[in-house]
Amino acid sequence: MDLKEFISKKEFVLLDGAFGTNVLKKYPDNYDAIELFNFKDEELVFNIHKSYADAGSDIIVANTFSANAFKLKPKGYSVDGVVKKALSIARRAGAKYVGLDIGPLGRLLEPLGNMTYDEAYEAFAEIVSAGVKYGADLIYFETFSDLAELKTGVLAAKENSDLPVFATMTFESNNKTFIGVSAAAAAVTLEGLGVDAFGLNCSSGPRAMLPIVEEIAAHINIPIIAKANAGIPRFIDGKSVYDMPPEEFAADVGLLIDAGACFVGGCCGTDDAYIRELKKLLETKKRAKKERIKKTFLASQGRVFCIDDNFAVIGERLNPTGKPALKKALIEKNSEFLVAEARAQLEAGADVLDINCGIFEVNETETLSFVVGEFNGVIDAPFCLDSSEPKALDAAVRRTSGLPLVNSVNGKTKNLEAVLPIVKKYGTPVICLLLDEKGIPKTVEDRIAIAEKIISYAEKYGVGREKLVFDCLTLTVSAEQENVVNTLKAVKIISERFGCNTVLGLSNVSFGLPARELINSAFLSHALAHGLTSAILNPMNYEVTAAIDSYRVLYNKDKNAEKYIEKYKNAPKNSARNLNFAETKNGGIEAMTNAINSEKKSGERHPIVEAIVKGRREETKTLSYEKLKEEDGLTLINKYLIPALDEVGLMYEKGRIFLPELLMSANAAKAAFDAVKEKSPKAAETKGTVLLATVFGDVHDIGKNIAKMLLNNYGYDVIDLGKDVPVDLILKTIGENDIKLVGLSALMTTTLNNMRDTIVEIRKISDAKIMVGGAVVTKENSGLIGADYYCKDAIDGVSVAKKLL
Repeated sequence: MDLKEFISKKEFVLLDGAFGTNVLKKYPDNYDAIELFNFKDEELVFNIHKSYADAGSDIIVANTFSANAFKLKPKGYSVDGVVKKALSIARRAGAKYVGLDIGPLGRLLEPLGNMTYDEAYEAFAEIVSAGVKYGADLIYFETFSDLAELKTGVLAAKENSDLPVFATMTFESNNKTFIGVSAAAAAVTLEGLGVDAFGLNCSSGPRAMLPIVEEIAAHINIPIIAKANAGIPRFIDGKSVYDMPPEEFAADVGLLIDAGACFVGGCCGTDDAYIRELKKLLETKKRAKKERIKKTFLASQGRVFCIDDNFAVIGERLNPTGKPALKKALIEKNSEFLVAEARAQLEAGADVLDINCGIFEVNETETLSFVVGEFNGVIDAPFCLDSSEPKALDAAVRRTSGLPLVNSVNGKTKNLEAVLPIVKKYGTPVICLLLDEKGIPKTVEDRIAIAEKIISYAEKYGVGREKLVFDCLTLTVSAEQENVVNTLKAVKIISERFGCNTVLGLSNVSFGLPARELINSAFLSHALAHGLTSAILNPMNYEVTAAIDSYRVLYNKDKNAEKYIEKYKNAPKNSARNLNFAETKNGGIEAMTNAINSEKKSGERHPIVEAIVKGRREETKTLSYEKLKEEDGLTLINKYLIPALDEVGLMYEKGRIFLPELLMSANAAKAAFDAVKEKSPKAAETKGTVLLATVFGDVHDIGKNIAKMLLNNYGYDVIDLGKDVPVDLILKTIGENDIKLVGLSALMTTTLNNMRDTIVEIRKISDAKIMVGGAVVTKENSGLIGADYYCKDAIDGVSVAKKLL
C-alpha cells in the first residue's frame, strides 16, 4: 500500500534514528560532508539503514540531509547523483518506505540574509524533483529554524510532487527557534499548507520536548512527529558522547506520546537499540485522544492569534487611501517608514495588520509581496492581506512567514472560483464580503443567502467554516440610516446559525457626521453585543479601543481584568479623553499613554538611540550626521551608539525581540558607525581584531555572520574566513595577524570533533583566547573541547570581546 494509506491505518509510525552521529563512530575525525559517504563507504550507509529496518522502523530517511546545490556543487557533486545513490542504498537496506531527507540550505533568506526566495525555491525544487525521479516515498524536511525557508521548501515539494510531506523544526527551551519562530505558529502555518505530519527533532532529549509537543497538539489535527536526541552530548575522553540509555529514552518518549506525538524516532546519539526500545514501547501505548480543533488561527512567525478566543483588532492604517505619506513610502519602497507605521499600530493595541497596496503608481503584486517580505519576522503580528487581485493575494500569502488572513472573497461566482483555491492551497482564513453580482443587499435575508452560497462553495473546495470570517458590510448611517441595524442582525445570525467568525470595517458607519468617534464607538459596542469577533479599525482611536478593552473584561476574555488594569491604571479619573495619541515625526502614530513601565519610553531615549533600537537605518544615518556637526565621533559612539546596542542586546537576551529585530538594529547602528568613520575617522579606530570561522566540514555560517555584524558595530575589526574552513588556514591567519581572540562556530553534531581538533592545533602555535558557539555547542562541552569561552549567541561574543580587547 502507498504511504498515505499506511499512515491512515496505523496508530503509530516508527521512524528511524540518527545517521551522522553513527558515521562518526567509525570516522571520529571525519571532515567530509556526510552525504559523500554514499560513495566513500556505501557499506556503512547500508548497514546503518539496515539496522533501523531490522529494528522495526516503518520509514527510513535516505542520506540526503545536505544534498542541495549550495553544498554539493563546491565539492564537485550533483544533487541528482547524490539523491539517486542515497535512495537506492536505503531501498536496498530493506526500508518499508524511504524518505527524501531535506535539511536547511545553510543560508538566510532576504531580508535577513542574501538568499532570494527564488533561489531557495529552485534549490528545494531540484532536490524534490530528483527524489520523485528516483522513487522516494515521501519528502521529509527536518531541523529547520526559519519558517519562511521551510514554507518555501514545502511549497516546492507540493508543487513538484504528489508525495506525502513531513516537516520538523528544532526549538529551544522557550518553545521558539533561534530566530524566534514559535512552535504553535509553525504548526498552524504548515498544517494550512497541507503537510501530512509536523513536529520537532534534535535540540534536546525527549523530556525537554514535552512542553513543545503540548503546544503543537493544542493547535493542529495532523499527526505530530517527535525525534529527540539521546540527551545532551558530553565530552568523555575527548569525544562527544550521548549517554542517555535506550530504556530511559523510550520511557521519556512515552511522555511525548501521551501529549499527542504519534510518529516517533530518534535523532542525534540514537541508534538501532533506541528504535528497538521504542518499538516495545509502542506495543503498550494507545494514541492520545483529543477533540478535533476547529478554530480560526492567524499567525506571524512568532505568535498565534485565535479569533475564537479573543476579539481581533485589525489595524487599518496601512492603506494608502487618503494618506499621501504612506502612498509615497509604497512608491519608494521605504521599508523604514512602513515598519514604523506597523509598529505604531501594534503599540496602540492592534492584533492583526491590514496591508493594502492598491494604488495605480505601483505593481500591486510586487509591492504587496515586498511589504510582506520586509515585515516577516520584524513585525510580530499576523497580516491581513488586502487586495481585490487574486494574483497579488497568492504571491503575498506565499511570501508570508506565518498564516495570514486573506481580504477578501465575495459572493460573486467568478470571485469565489478565483479566490477559494488560494485559500485552500495555503490554508488561510478569508474575509467573506456579503455582496454578489447585484451589489450589497439591503435585507438581512439576502445577506444570509449570500453567506450560504459562500459556505456551499467553500465546502466544494474543502475549506471549512473555521476558515470563513464574514463581513456583513457596514453601511453609512448618514445615508442609509434605516438599514444599518440590518448589519448587526446579520452578524448575530451568522454567528449563531453557522458558528462562523465575523468582521466589520468600522469607520464607514460614521462617514459624513461630526464627532465620528462617538458613532464608531457606539456602533462597535452594539456589534460586540451581537457577536462580532473582529473589526478593521484605527487602533489609535481612544473611544473605540476603550470599548473593546471594556468588552474583553465584561465578557470574561480579559481574566481578572489584568490587561485593562495595566493599560488604564494611570488614566486621569475624570478625563479619560485626555489619553490622546500623538503623531510622530516619522509618520507613524504612537500610543504615548499606553507605554508600560517594563521598557524605556520612546521619549526617554535620545533620537539616535531610539532610531537604532527601532531599527531605522536611514533615520539613524541622518541624525548621526547632524550630531557630528556639534559633537565628535567618539562621543557619538560612547554616548549613543554603544548604549543603544547594549539596550538592544538586553532586549534580545530577555526574549523581547528576536533575530530579525536584532539585525535591523545592527544595520541601523552600522549607519551611525559609517558616519563616524567618514567624519571622524580617528574616533572609529578599531578596538581590536577578532578572527571568525565556521570549522571545517560545516557549511552553516548564519550565527557567525550575525556575530561579525555585531562585533563590527561595537568597533572591532573582524577577519571572517567563512565556512568549512581548513585548520591550516586558521593557523596561518592567526600567525600573520597576531590574533588575540578567535571565534569558532559549528552547527552540526558531526563537526563538533572538528572544532575540538581545531582548538588543539591553535593551542600549539598561539596563546589566543578561543570562544565557541553554535547549535551543538553547550557550556559543558565547550570546556571539554578546550575553549576559553562559551557563547550562547552573538551578544555573548561581544561581551567576550569587550572583556579581552
